[in-house]
Amino acid sequence: MPARTFHHSAFSAERIAAQRAQRGIGVDVCLPARECAATVGEIVTVLSALREAGAIDRIVVVDAASPDATAAVAERAGAEVWQEAELLPSFGPVLGKGDAMWRACSRLEGELVCFLDADSERFSADFATGLIGPLVCEPGVSFVKAFYRRPLDGAGEGGGRVNHLTARPALALLYPQLAQIRQPLAGEVAARRELLAQLPFATGYGVEVAMLIDVWRAVGLGAIAQVDLDEHHNRHQPLAALAPMALTVLATIARRVEQEGRLAPASGASEDERGDAIAQHAPVERPPLASLTVA
Repeated sequence: MPARTFHHSAFSAERIAAQRAQRGIGVDVCLPARECAATVGEIVTVLSALREAGAIDRIVVVDAASPDATAAVAERAGAEVWQEAELLPSFGPVLGKGDAMWRACSRLEGELVCFLDADSERFSADFATGLIGPLVCEPGVSFVKAFYRRPLDGAGEGGGRVNHLTARPALALLYPQLAQIRQPLAGEVAARRELLAQLPFATGYGVEVAMLIDVWRAVGLGAIAQVDLDEHHNRHQPLAALAPMALTVLATIARRVEQEGRLAPASGASEDERGDAIAQHAPVERPPLASLTVA
């Protein structure tokens, strides 16, 4: 069964608000942020208009102790601001975006959670409504991924290089059922909070691809949707920074293949040596929040 694919224009704020009111669905929007003072205010302002329209309930910015006034800008624009280090502090220092997302989920209350990037430029309300819409309006959808074009230096679709050159080819080989997902590394995602509580969270750059694989294993492709958000503008990483990111993505995928017993040791390498190589490059993972509740 293919993943359902939509365009954001299918889901207006008015349609979402009407469906939410009828079904009593709560929606939280969360933005992990690190030094995003230049963009987060505009994003929160746009989201605040959606809140006034009844399309969403809560806007939360999870700040990484940014020295550039990210927290103050977000709060003035109308967001709740949480410092990531104050969430589940017993787990020690926060280890990147995925960890911040996981900790935020421990306090978010809406039935639906939408994660958006706080460094997006020229932000449109369509980013939020496009992701939330399938969860509210389409039966059987539990998880929604964004896809879009990322212009690089004003030309074509040159952005998202790790996505195109690493994540998608690796999934095509190792998880061919997910090959149709156009941007497995997109940071914009929405899901049912109950589903998120069942997942482990990779703490670093591997969080998006880990979440995609784990969701597919938990609920199947039929419960996954992807939404075309047209164009996404944000800062691009320099080429030198992309190799470590690609290695993290590959190691995160390899860890899941290993968990399934499908990764044989290289010739002359022991299972311990193979495991050490994966552990060296794959990010630390946090346990499903539901397991903490049970404990």
